[in-house]
Amino acid sequence: MQNTAVLQMYVPLVSFIASILGKHSEVVLHDLSQQETSIIAIENGHISGRKVGDAPTNLVLQVLQDKTYLKKEFIANYKAYGKNGKVFRSWSYFIKNQANELIGVLCVNSDVEHFEKAKEWIDSFLHIGEQPQEVEHTGRRDAEHLPEHLHGQAEDVLASMIHHTMMDLPTPPERMTVQEKMEIVKKLYHQGAFQLKGGVHAISKQLKSSDPTIYRYLQKIKEEEKHLL
Repeated sequence: MQNTAVLQMYVPLVSFIASILGKHSEVVLHDLSQQETSIIAIENGHISGRKVGDAPTNLVLQVLQDKTYLKKEFIANYKAYGKNGKVFRSWSYFIKNQANELIGVLCVNSDVEHFEKAKEWIDSFLHIGEQPQEVEHTGRRDAEHLPEHLHGQAEDVLASMIHHTMMDLPTPPERMTVQEKMEIVKKLYHQGAFQLKGGVHAISKQLKSSDPTIYRYLQKIKEEEKHLL
């Protein structure tokens, strides 16, 4: 069965799952054959602001890059963040073809903000005579991945990945050594940033380098890792 036909079988599930979970849960289906516009079906997209035709998340790109789908059928109970910092509890199911290649991802993102507020109120009510404490929702992470960010357009996904990789660096790009820049490129490579069209140019711009330089870094990283296998 062709990949497109396989994914079309999952489209009705998007509405079905959303009808079970209700309006506070977003259900998304990604077709990874079209990586810049991978979302082919979505319900309750208002909670993240995404729509059909938007790009995959940083987590989906990382799964595609590090081949997590070869070891797991899904990842569950991890945190994701919306553009406004809203926290979601998320699940991702990997859709593979007969050759065991990842062709799509079915995701559920549940808005837990109202549950957090209810839990905080109940905890403060029950802790008689104690100082109220901040309550943070921490879902069990089922895989070693960076926090997922639910952005829409491909350029937003890239910008977020680059920002979170470089935000704590003490040295500005124009003063970085070649090795320091290569380490950033290596981190972004493992996160799947180069799966998206325009990844090389966006990263070269942030690192104050040229596209050919980033391509050379990538080639060297791939050669080094090939020798480690």
